Amino acid sequence: MEKYYISTAIAYTSAKPHIGNTYEVILADSIARYKRLKGFDVYFQTGTDEHGEKIAQKAEQAGVTPQEYVDDIHEEIKNIWDLMNTSYDKFVRTTDLNHVKVVQKIFKKLYEKGDIYKGKYEGLYCTPCEAFITESQLIDGKCPDCGRDVQLASEEAYFFKLSKYQKQLEDYIESHPDFIQPESRKNEMINNFLKPGLQDLCVSRTSFDWGIKVDFDPKHVVYVWLDALTNYITNIGYSVDNSTDEFKKYWPADLQLVGKDIIRFHTLYWPIFLMALDLPLPKQVFGHPWLLFGANNEKMSKSRGNVIYADDLAKDFGVDAIRYYVLHEIPFSNDGTITYDLLIERINSDLVNILGNLVNRTISMVKKYFDSSITNKGKFSEYDQDLINYINELDSKVEKRMDKLEIGASLDEIFNVLRRSNKYIDETMPWVLAKDEVKKAELESVLYNLLEAIRVCGILLKPYLPETSDSILKQINSDDVSLVYNDANVYSVCDPFILFYRIDKDKKLKELEENKKVS
Repeated sequence: MEKYYISTAIAYTSAKPHIGNTYEVILADSIARYKRLKGFDVYFQTGTDEHGEKIAQKAEQAGVTPQEYVDDIHEEIKNIWDLMNTSYDKFVRTTDLNHVKVVQKIFKKLYEKGDIYKGKYEGLYCTPCEAFITESQLIDGKCPDCGRDVQLASEEAYFFKLSKYQKQLEDYIESHPDFIQPESRKNEMINNFLKPGLQDLCVSRTSFDWGIKVDFDPKHVVYVWLDALTNYITNIGYSVDNSTDEFKKYWPADLQLVGKDIIRFHTLYWPIFLMALDLPLPKQVFGHPWLLFGANNEKMSKSRGNVIYADDLAKDFGVDAIRYYVLHEIPFSNDGTITYDLLIERINSDLVNILGNLVNRTISMVKKYFDSSITNKGKFSEYDQDLINYINELDSKVEKRMDKLEIGASLDEIFNVLRRSNKYIDETMPWVLAKDEVKKAELESVLYNLLEAIRVCGILLKPYLPETSDSILKQINSDDVSLVYNDANVYSVCDPFILFYRIDKDKKLKELEENKKVS
């Protein structure tokens, strides 16, 4: 069985994650579930990043220890990931003892190898990003990643020789065109960072102590990015001495999903760390776009008062409705937008009208006209073959989209078949056929064809809408997992139940306003 290792960036435990943060783990989950559906041995890793100056400051403000602070936020993040039905195989923490020990050994190995040396840092630093910034990287005098102010910093520090590996990284990117995706991110990394030249990277701090101690120089703590990035290997058994069979099986990662704001760390620093450790690089790093808020397409932030949380959305609209919206509405390489208006419209148009209506109508007709049980009578009308072609072509169409990480487009392929099925009902008019006893076999074949379309779509919806997929397959009572039209099934459907309820938009918006969820 072919392996597939997918990871998200580990969530920073500075605050509760909003829906824009949560999008990444839903995206990763849809890919992991799809790969499992296609027979891969999937390892899906996510978790929390728990060290750094920002955490220490937040803990102090809250009047608790850093460990107490990250324990609370870690639990909140994990609960949200679980609420959104994400099927991770391991949820990691950078405060785990094993991770701490391996990071210390990695730091020591790179120091003994001569890739890390001691010096003094004097320059610009962005505390929210835990990032050191050069003058040339500033955008309008601000941090290039988050757009916030930077501060001057000066302290003794250890440095990593990024410049030593620059040519090797440039050659790798050139010879592996899919390593950084989408193309716009790759061009940004090459033009903004590689071409101007990489400067050696500060990899330790002495101005605070909430981090992994450099064991041979304990007044230093390991710089948070060297600590955080190595989670992708420390948690599957990497060792500087003798790595486990699990590590040898799963590394290199097949896909590392990260937000576009941290792609620099994952496509410049991370591959160079791996090169220094003589390890293979991940096959692909994908810098996904953001989910922006409102008509003005603003990035979510508490200061703007435009933060929406996944658990609130799930409570108001349901988990699968939120999963559908974020997966469908964020394109491959462009930012997406979320508003309550758009969310309600998408639920009503796609999930209620197209999907829910088809399933409910079809099952109700099978119950009404055939007492819940039908087989394929082989009576074909002029419309049947076109629907069957749609069904038979769906698997390959979805696969092509998923291979390119075009998740929204893959959902569109499934919904195209659902739309075609609704059109097929209008074309064949089962309620008219039911009035003519001579056409009973034709009616049975029509409903059989609809159930086959629902079955295949129901299976392929599993990566995106897992609970809905289970509900669909339960209602049609099918255990056939083939992804093509099967003319030999025997259906005995269950009582239909509503998948998604229509939302009265005005009423719902008023309710959200009263609950202070709409600004």
